[in-house]
Amino acid sequence: MGVGFPRWALPVLLAVLVGTLLLNQVWPSDEGEKLSYSEFITAVEKDEVVKFTVTDGSNSISGELDDGTKFTTTARDNFPLESEKELFAAHNVEVTYKAPDSNWLLSSIGLLLPFLLIIGFLVWMNKRAQGQMGNVMSIGRSRAKTYSADKPSTTFADIAGYEGVKQEITEVVDFLRMPERFKEIGARVPKGMLLVGPPGTGKTLFARAVAGEAGVGFLSVTGSDFMEMFVGVGASRVRDLFQQARKLGRAIIFIDEIDSIGRKRGAGLGGGHDEREQTLNQMLAEMDGFETSEGIVILAATNRPDILDPALLRPGRFDRQIVVPLPENDERFEILKVHSRDKRMGPDADLEVMAKATPGMSGADLANLVNEAALFAVRRNSKQIERIDFENARDRIVLGARRESLVMSADEKRATAIHEGGHAILTVLMEHSDKLHKVTILPRGMALGVTWSLPEERHTYSKEYFEDRICIAMGGRAAEKIVFGNLNSGAANDLEQATSIARRMVREWGMSDAVGPMAWSGHQQVFLGEDLMTQGREYSDDTAKMIDTEISGLLHRQEQRALDVLGKHRKALDAVALALLEHETVDGAEIARLVHESLGSPAVEPAAVD
Repeated sequence: MGVGFPRWALPVLLAVLVGTLLLNQVWPSDEGEKLSYSEFITAVEKDEVVKFTVTDGSNSISGELDDGTKFTTTARDNFPLESEKELFAAHNVEVTYKAPDSNWLLSSIGLLLPFLLIIGFLVWMNKRAQGQMGNVMSIGRSRAKTYSADKPSTTFADIAGYEGVKQEITEVVDFLRMPERFKEIGARVPKGMLLVGPPGTGKTLFARAVAGEAGVGFLSVTGSDFMEMFVGVGASRVRDLFQQARKLGRAIIFIDEIDSIGRKRGAGLGGGHDEREQTLNQMLAEMDGFETSEGIVILAATNRPDILDPALLRPGRFDRQIVVPLPENDERFEILKVHSRDKRMGPDADLEVMAKATPGMSGADLANLVNEAALFAVRRNSKQIERIDFENARDRIVLGARRESLVMSADEKRATAIHEGGHAILTVLMEHSDKLHKVTILPRGMALGVTWSLPEERHTYSKEYFEDRICIAMGGRAAEKIVFGNLNSGAANDLEQATSIARRMVREWGMSDAVGPMAWSGHQQVFLGEDLMTQGREYSDDTAKMIDTEISGLLHRQEQRALDVLGKHRKALDAVALALLEHETVDGAEIARLVHESLGSPAVEPAAVD
């Protein structure tokens, strides 16, 4: 094992070396009076110079005058000339020549330099070897970040809405703060709590709030931190993680994206020696194995609870699942207020209206909406965020950014107006459709035009609603058939959406009379934890043929329905297409007015659109 050197040794050594080299330059010397060369020659001619010594190579002259005064001077090149030698001889001046004084350090520097380089190289290699050894020895240590309890960065006050979720997590925090209160009545708080919800709903934010509220040790780690190329490293890190938690006494462990290590075992891709399975086995043993972990509560977050191993979800481990859903209208309003606290809002920026106009958006989407609105305000050189900025931001997020560089021909523009007009008219006329918000033929994102509806706050959907959705999706294709008599590729995305809805109606939701109350989910991929050998179709060929027939029939019926409705209201289709060609973007209320004016009397009372 190499010998270590202090960090200050090398700088001090260099300083001593430089100081020694410069010593002769800075050390004061008593060499006498400094004369110029001409003054020196004049003194020789006056017989004032008794003797002097010349240093070879530097032409440095030092000597003594007749009064005993010492002097120094510097001769010119090629000193002494023949005439000067004759002058010195004529005036009886004693001349002595000597070699320059030798500096022992300078003379030995050629020998010392290789040794200094070798010593420096050995020191560098020693430090490098110690660093590599430290990395190897610490590869099995947990990478969890420990947060100090007295410096909370996020609290429950920073989370808007989700009162039910707060209540369940607060119960765990209270248990860690006051365990006697629960033990008196014999209550046992769940050891593991799994936060489940779509991406962006704030699962990790809740964990950070627990770190700020708990007042106990908090260890945060992600599922990917356990995985390495070396087998057994993940299990070792799990053991080290729980050892750290036990040293803290009462502690909370937060594992983000636990599905990366908690997927179902037996996927047929590595057997029991798979690194991920070994890590999961060690976590199961630590959570509720032979040795219990009192005072340690585990929080985990995932948006794929269906792929987690059943042993991980049993009572005694993650025995409580807390659903963090997409926010409702009131919660969206509170979230918008939280993200707008440090923004300069204009008087017409109504957050309550924006909350109603953003159904289905998560907390992360709403934070992005406020930030995009601020960016639009800066582009307008505005001092505050106004309603138009929120509208532009919402359009950009939902519909995509405008493609200013794309220029459509007159024929393409008219075809797009007819296509979007078909969607818009059916949205207005269908009884179970969502509210029509806006129609545009300006290219946005990947689309040449967009028909935008605002879905209502609902949690269950009827068969009639999905049939209307399919009919509306077929509206663009049907309008092109009616007006042009042919088809183009613009309906590709519409057909994809309609087919997806029809397939789920028949296979999953039991909305087909021929298939009946039977459900078959889509095929799960092997990498999601399903066994490779058990993948296969769950129904016979006859059933598959019946399902295909039902899906095809449903799509054909709704396409014919769209053709019939638009054929009856050809006048409304022409009026809406003309308005789109003239204004490029028309709101839902104006579309509804044009449709019902063309009808003479409204067949369905149009719903109010914000």
